[in-house]
Amino acid sequence: MEIALLSFPSSKPPLSQTLTLKPTAPFLRPSKPNLPSFRPSPFPSIRAAISRTKKEETVETVKTQLENCYLLAAVEYKGFTVQQFQDLRRSLPETSKLLVAKNTLVLKAIEGTKWEALKPCMKGMNAWLFVHTEEIPDAIKPYRTFQREKKLENDFTGAVFEGKFYGPGDFKQLENMPTRAEVYAKLLGSLQSPAIGLVSTLQAPARDVVMVLKAYVKKLEEESGGN
Repeated sequence: MEIALLSFPSSKPPLSQTLTLKPTAPFLRPSKPNLPSFRPSPFPSIRAAISRTKKEETVETVKTQLENCYLLAAVEYKGFTVQQFQDLRRSLPETSKLLVAKNTLVLKAIEGTKWEALKPCMKGMNAWLFVHTEEIPDAIKPYRTFQREKKLENDFTGAVFEGKFYGPGDFKQLENMPTRAEVYAKLLGSLQSPAIGLVSTLQAPARDVVMVLKAYVKKLEEESGGN
């Protein structure tokens, strides 16, 4: 009788499949790379706050200069050296102030005021001349003298006087305006002939009429005081 030997596959995997290597030494263990941790820097927000504060201060400075201001003029700033600009500032009378400010900030300061007529000058780089006296020719003259002596091509790009815009070609009108003393003398003299004086006074610009009336009142006060 023949006996058949049957072989069944083992349920255990081969030895080669069950052995796994495990690191035992520390230097064999995988280490995580030390990556730098990125945190948002506070500096950009600080710089933005400082920039915003400076802009607000500039706007307020312009608004302050506009108080009791009779004329605001824009001067082409590009090409000025630092020394030239400092010398120009020193040459101006105390009644005139020269500032450098961005067009956008100046526009924000004059928005909704009579100075808004200066909008045509809001291009390029400008310095801003604030005149705090009625003697407009005397305020413009120092710049013309400086411009001639230094042979500068930088010119006025525009100005506003009594709410009216004056372009570069209109500055002769401002530079040739009569002084307050000349206006007083002319209009007070014309009052010596009542009919002619009345017509002349009524035809004069509003500014001149106000000036002559003030002068006339002052004259009457002096005469009454002398009596």
